[in-house]
Amino acid sequence: MTPLPTLSLTYSGSLVVACVDAFLAANWHARMASINDLATAAIASSSASPPPPQQQTSSTTATASTPRGAFIVLEGLDRSGKTTQVKLLEQRFVEAGRPVKVMRFPDRSTPIGQMIDSYLKSDVAMEDHVIHLLFSANRWEAAAHISALLAAGTTLVCDRFHLSGIAYSAAKRNPALPLPWAAGPERGLPRPDLVLFLDLDERAARARGGWGDERYEREAMQARVRAIFRDMAGADAAAAAATASTTAAATAAAPTTTAASTSAPASASTSDSTPTAGASASAPAGGHGPAAALRSEEIAVVDAGASVEDVAEEIWRRVEAKVRQVDAGELGAAVSVVE
Repeated sequence: MTPLPTLSLTYSGSLVVACVDAFLAANWHARMASINDLATAAIASSSASPPPPQQQTSSTTATASTPRGAFIVLEGLDRSGKTTQVKLLEQRFVEAGRPVKVMRFPDRSTPIGQMIDSYLKSDVAMEDHVIHLLFSANRWEAAAHISALLAAGTTLVCDRFHLSGIAYSAAKRNPALPLPWAAGPERGLPRPDLVLFLDLDERAARARGGWGDERYEREAMQARVRAIFRDMAGADAAAAAATASTTAAATAAAPTTTAASTSAPASASTSDSTPTAGASASAPAGGHGPAAALRSEEIAVVDAGASVEDVAEEIWRRVEAKVRQVDAGELGAAVSVVE
């Protein structure tokens, strides 16, 4: 088998779609003989010089009378509490009378999402590049809807987005799938205004219910993903890293509280370098690994080993400040794109 070609060209949505089309044309339940066939088909069906990310048009730009919505993403290891915190954050916006929409990635309801679901449940095996492009395509098929929601003034809260795609693929340590390659297909997607990484020691995550049900829920894999996210968080990780694993593990055993317990208002702050609730001053700093060079979004690290209430308050403190910036037009009338 000839070596996989190095794809140095800039990715676009059309290239990702071409890869997926080539994949769907095959019998995806059968074992694939070579990734080269997919890569060759994808490159042949897309131009040699893919166009730059499209600029926002009038249909996806908020009007002066309707400020655009804020785009907030919660990232984290598996079992770090993202689903719980997304629900609590959604409730905050509902109680404030603000239009809000929750999305989760991968979206397993689409045909592409169903293939991803089978892979995550270990029902099928896929080559690393193929599943990476499927994850990316799953986000791309929602991109227009995301832009439209934000332009209409709806705040969007996502449970995972493109940084998960980059981190989990890079954590596989496949030498043919380096970080720049993993980041390529995401360029041009709507860019989050704020990414909150719920930082939890992988051993504490393992102690939580449901661990091990899916392919990536392995301690070594989760540890590598965590390290990559810390690098992508840059300087913020140095000031707000996770608590020690023993503290996090003890907190992980505590029962989940109801959303009503987090309804008290939190003070706003525009500083994202303030240590998060329960952050450990001695925790290792991030921002010095290869993933740090890929940082484009504003990423804040939140200690997910603290109580549900404390985590929710810290999330709201940061989100509230960011929403105020969006409402004031400080971040642009239209959402920007991933570069």
